[in-house]
Amino acid sequence: MKTNLLEFDLLGLQTFCESLGEKRFRAQQLFRWIHQRGESDFDRMSDLALPFRALLLQHAKVEGLDPVATHKSKDGTIKWLFSVGENNAIETVFIPEDDRGTLCISSQVGCAVGCRFCSTGHQGFSRNLTTAEIIAQLWMAEHQLRRQSGQNARVISNVVMMGMGEPLQNYSALLPALKTMLDDHGYGLSRRRVTVSTSGVVPMIDRLGQDCPVALAVSLHAPTDPLRNGLVPLNLKYPLTELLQACSRYLAHAPRDFITFEYCMLAGVNDQAAHAQALIDLVTQHAQGKGLSCKFNLIPFNPFPASGLVRSEPGVVQRFAQQLQQAGIVTTVRKTRGDDIDAACGQLAGDVVDRTHAVERMTKHRTIDLVSVSS
Repeated sequence: MKTNLLEFDLLGLQTFCESLGEKRFRAQQLFRWIHQRGESDFDRMSDLALPFRALLLQHAKVEGLDPVATHKSKDGTIKWLFSVGENNAIETVFIPEDDRGTLCISSQVGCAVGCRFCSTGHQGFSRNLTTAEIIAQLWMAEHQLRRQSGQNARVISNVVMMGMGEPLQNYSALLPALKTMLDDHGYGLSRRRVTVSTSGVVPMIDRLGQDCPVALAVSLHAPTDPLRNGLVPLNLKYPLTELLQACSRYLAHAPRDFITFEYCMLAGVNDQAAHAQALIDLVTQHAQGKGLSCKFNLIPFNPFPASGLVRSEPGVVQRFAQQLQQAGIVTTVRKTRGDDIDAACGQLAGDVVDRTHAVERMTKHRTIDLVSVSS
C-alpha cells in the first residue's frame, strides 16, 4: 500500500525518505514540490534524481480529497464538500477579504462535543481526520485557487481550525498538520495567522503551548458554569476556572499577547446586560485580580431547525459589545459570511455517519434551562 505524503510534516518526510535509503535533504526538495508548487506527479519533480522518483512511484503517492460539491456565495465565500469515505463528508470554507484570504479547515468528521448552537454537533461524530486529510484541505484549496486566478502568489494567508470537529481532540493528527502550515518549505504561514479554536480541552491547550503555539480562540459562550454546562457540555469536565487558568498559561507561549474568546449571541439565553457584566467580572478578576488579556468576538447565531435557539437582535448585540468595550475589553462583532450557502460559523455539517447517537441525545435536551447569572 502506497503512503500518502500529505501525512508528513518535514521531519516525518525526512524519516520516510531515509526508510527508502535516501538522504534527508531529498525530503526538503520533495516537500517544496508538494506544498509550495502543489505537484502530485513525481515525474514532474524535475530536480529529483530519476532513481528517487522511481522509488517514490513504487512506494508513495500525493493524494488529496475527493470533491463532492463546490458552492460559491454571493459574497465570494467558497465552500467545498469533500468525501472522506464510508459515506462521510467534511466541509471546508474559503473567505476572501481585501487584505487576506482565510481558509476554515475541519479536523474531524462531525464532533463529539455537542455544543447546542452548532449544526456540526447535532450531527454527531464518526471519526478523526488523518493529518493527510487535514492538510489536503489547504493543499487543494490553495492550488486550485491559484490556478483559477492564474497566479503563483499565495492566496491563503490565514488558516483557522474552526471547521467541523474539536481540533484538540485530534491532537496527534493536528500537530504535524500545523507544522506543515508553518514550515517555510511548506506554506510558510505566520504563527499569528494560524488559529486553533477549542471548546476548552484544558490538558491539550497546555500541550499546544509547549509543542506548537499558534493563535488560540476559545469557544466561551457563557460567563458562568451553570449556563455554559448547558451550551458547551465539555464545561462539565473543564469548568471556567480551569479553562481560564489554562488560557493564562498559554499566553506565556502564544504568538499574540491575547486570547480570543468566541461568544455566540443567543436571544434570551446569554445576551443580556447581566451576562455582559458577568463576562467583564470573569476576565478582569482572573489571575489574582490582574485580569486576562483577551479579545471578544461576538458571533451572530446562525439558526438551524434542530437547535431550538434564536439569533439575538442586532441592537442587542451592539449594546452587549459596547458594554464590554466600555470596560476596556477589545470587542468585535463577526460579520456573517457565506450564510446563503450554509458556510457561516456553526453551519458546517457535511455528511456524518454518527457513532454517538447525537440526534437522540440532543433531542432530549432541546430546552436550555435559563439560569441566573449569579448562579
